[in-house]
Amino acid sequence: MSKKVVVVAGGNSRERAISLKTGNECAKALKKIGYKVLIIDPKKKPLLNIEKRKTKLIFNALHGKDGEDGLAQSIFEYLKIPYTHSGVISSMKAMDKEISKKIFLKYKVLTPPFIIVDKKEKEIEKKNLKLSLIINKINFPVVIKPVSEGSSIGVKICKDFKSLSSSIKHILKDYGRIMLEEFIPGQEIQVAVMRNKAIGAIELRPKRKFYDYKAKYLKSSKTEHIMPAKISNKKYLEVLKIAEKVHKYFKCRGVTRSDFRFNNNKFYLLEINTQPGMTKLSLVPEIAKYKNISFIKLIKDLVLDAGLKK
Repeated sequence: MSKKVVVVAGGNSRERAISLKTGNECAKALKKIGYKVLIIDPKKKPLLNIEKRKTKLIFNALHGKDGEDGLAQSIFEYLKIPYTHSGVISSMKAMDKEISKKIFLKYKVLTPPFIIVDKKEKEIEKKNLKLSLIINKINFPVVIKPVSEGSSIGVKICKDFKSLSSSIKHILKDYGRIMLEEFIPGQEIQVAVMRNKAIGAIELRPKRKFYDYKAKYLKSSKTEHIMPAKISNKKYLEVLKIAEKVHKYFKCRGVTRSDFRFNNNKFYLLEINTQPGMTKLSLVPEIAKYKNISFIKLIKDLVLDAGLKK
């Protein structure tokens, strides 16, 4: 255990602050296990500068663009240093919401109806947009979300077409491609999967309009966490099974978290996250703790699952 583990955290994404918190918590756990730990921030030091000879493995604590979308993973593969979490293709597919949706549909996993709007296309014109919503049976409220972003950054809920139209123009200035998705009311359920096995489902009751960035990461938002989720035992086992299957469909490794809405006795999968947060307010450690899996054990398990050619 004397060899060095490099924890990669921070980066240039909009989730940089959360990634640094995740990295720090994971580094503390790795030191307790017995590893020598070095934290590297790609914003300050290029990943290609990681010393191959002295590094036993890379613990990936990045979130968002460049860390969760396959780019960092491809560098780790090039360096031939074993790394935690999912591989290049799995990460890329999970991060891109359009690709994810197509995979959900391919395997008949229920997901809210959606369309993609690209600022290069004519779909942004009012007539075409209205027609697309009708054809795809998307009712209001409509959720706007960037195609490749996490932590609910850039997400907006629109109650009518006027609000939707103006919001699209505003959000497209920051993102070239966005998704319009029908808002599904109901219970917010999230499931953690470790090593292909679902370990539990937690229910979230945000005080804000929805489970946005502040609801996720600020104690002051007072989001209520209910573990286990308040659904029937039959439905609880059902959502665990769906999350397990999706983890396998994407060929994920390590740990993932799948986000669902439960409405009218049906689960709607919103997305699968291959780099879930590991902060003090994060859901995966909370779910694991309920199952008597300590944070140290969780991190140790991720380290043992590290590898290449995923």
